[in-house]
Amino acid sequence: MYDSGSTGFMIVCAMLVLLMTPGLAFFYGGLSRRKNVVNTMIMVFAVMGIVGITWTLCGWSFAYGGDGSIPFFGGFDQIGLQGLVSNMTSGASEALSHDAYPAIADVVFQLAFCMITTAIITGAVAGRMKFGAVCAFVAVWTIVVYPPLAHMVWGGDGSLIGDAIGALDFAGGDVVHISSGLTGLVLCLLLGSRKGFGMMSYRPHNVPFVALGATLLWFGWFGFNAGSEFAADGVAALALVNTVVASGAALVSWMIVERLKVGKPTLVGAATGLIAGLVVITPAAGFVEPWAAIVMGLVVSPVCYFAISFCKKKIGYDDALDAFGCHCVGGIVGGVLTGLFCVPELSWTDYGGLLYTGDPSLLGSQVLGILVTIAFVGVADLVLGFVIKALFRGSLRVSEEKEAAGLDVAEHGESAYPAYIGLD
Repeated sequence: MYDSGSTGFMIVCAMLVLLMTPGLAFFYGGLSRRKNVVNTMIMVFAVMGIVGITWTLCGWSFAYGGDGSIPFFGGFDQIGLQGLVSNMTSGASEALSHDAYPAIADVVFQLAFCMITTAIITGAVAGRMKFGAVCAFVAVWTIVVYPPLAHMVWGGDGSLIGDAIGALDFAGGDVVHISSGLTGLVLCLLLGSRKGFGMMSYRPHNVPFVALGATLLWFGWFGFNAGSEFAADGVAALALVNTVVASGAALVSWMIVERLKVGKPTLVGAATGLIAGLVVITPAAGFVEPWAAIVMGLVVSPVCYFAISFCKKKIGYDDALDAFGCHCVGGIVGGVLTGLFCVPELSWTDYGGLLYTGDPSLLGSQVLGILVTIAFVGVADLVLGFVIKALFRGSLRVSEEKEAAGLDVAEHGESAYPAYIGLD
């Protein structure tokens, strides 16, 4: 029997998460150069279409199908979502998810997760990757990388990370942020740096776009985290509160760091801090108290700022829009701090946070879960990257002439501002 309240809650949360992906297009588009804004945004839009197909055909089944007997893979039993509609119309028990709402609502909620995760990757390769190569990579990635990882973390009994290791991930620290940020890093290493990287300053071309995109992401994130409780209850409300206060604390923390480092807080910095706070609280949203969420927000901004402003230049990788520095680094910080601050009574396992119990078991599980995520995603990305590179005649990036002219016209025949006369 469907519960109308739970059903309505999950449908609204799914729609909020779906809003995040076009929001990311504005965020990334504003951060990009004027001559690449169309290309940057259309990569995100392409993900919206590709994931809609791959998740329906096999992604959902590979992530959440099967009987739980395989720790890193769902199954083939729900390919093409077969059986979901007939079960729903016949009133079969398989039509329910979490014993309260139609399983088909879970499908679209998790589809939205796959969509925003995959879209985050594109920020790392902005300004230099062939559009066709991007589409080919994300199409395969959403079949062979994301679904197995989602199963390993959220597959329930028998899953590798969530059950065997016992790591907690409330809404996607491992599944969403570490996976997407690390994938972005692998791709930008395979691509090489943009022309002029390290010798010239790449400035956001449209700061209001950045603010608009961050606002849409912030709003959508409430469905992202609160919806991951899969019920309209107190834990969902806790996740919502923690999402608000962690992102606010990180925003303030980022502005303080900027004031100390460069003398002035910026709107782009404030928006980036907001996103970093949302990232860090994602794995912990339903597990920690609000005071701990504030601490997590205050901590994550200096760490991400350091990764973006220092490590990127020192190591020399060209993560164009800082997908790795914000999402992977922020996700790792959030996962580790979950092992410190998790309230024992809210834990999905037998262990609570080190701060409450004095027992490092959960903290160890969190670290091990992160390491397994990094190992699986890193190896899979490298293999997939080399395969796609071979398919595109040994090169994932556009020619130097196209890069210099800008990918908007070279790849798409469009210009975001055709009447604009001025410098990039």
